[in-house]
Amino acid sequence: MTFAPALHAEWIKIRTLRSLVGGLCGVLLATALFSAIAGLDSEGEDFDPLFSAFFGVSFGQIAAITFGAQAVSAEFQGGALRVSLAAVPDRLRWFAAKAVAIAVPVLAVGLITGAVSLAVGKATLGTKASGLTWSEGLRGVVGCGIYLMLMALFAAGLAAVLRSGVATLSTLIPFLLIVSFVVGSASAGAADFLPDKAGQVVFHETWDGVLGPWTGLAVTAAWTAAALAAGAWCVRRRDA
Repeated sequence: MTFAPALHAEWIKIRTLRSLVGGLCGVLLATALFSAIAGLDSEGEDFDPLFSAFFGVSFGQIAAITFGAQAVSAEFQGGALRVSLAAVPDRLRWFAAKAVAIAVPVLAVGLITGAVSLAVGKATLGTKASGLTWSEGLRGVVGCGIYLMLMALFAAGLAAVLRSGVATLSTLIPFLLIVSFVVGSASAGAADFLPDKAGQVVFHETWDGVLGPWTGLAVTAAWTAAALAAGAWCVRRRDA
């Protein structure tokens, strides 16, 4: 089977599983909700209107990584991977098709989520968002789509290594919600290179670290590429 039919088959799997479709909807709902809540608390010297508008991405990414992890881990249940590889014997081609089938819908939903989050955030902030420029808003929207896509693929790669959605989420969710913040407060700039911290620079109007918006996303992309490479190696070498 060539790449296009393999990609089509993987897309059918994703759009017919309610849990995966629900995960994509969760990205939008969680991000918009928490961005609206963040806009209600806009005091303090360090207030950043752009980050406030996209604050919900920190929670929406949980739904994105759940989507990526489940899309891959489902293959390791009930012998599904053996069926998939019987149709697509080239394991790397199959894994590439799986990655693209994950990336495209998350990118699309991420861009929509970014636009909705910006609109909700600006509406909640009111006059406090008047200083945001059109280019900053566009950067946040585009960055939102790319960031969420990268995090979903990062989870997909890790799920291929661990062969378990539960193990993947048990590793990533505490890391994103707890460990990353602890390391960030205890380290002298090292946390800037963690996949979530680096990528989220794109949501800041100003930044003090060594990474900028696009170099930060490049660091997140490097983490994602490493996870996918490890996942591809495991898919190729391990028994189905």
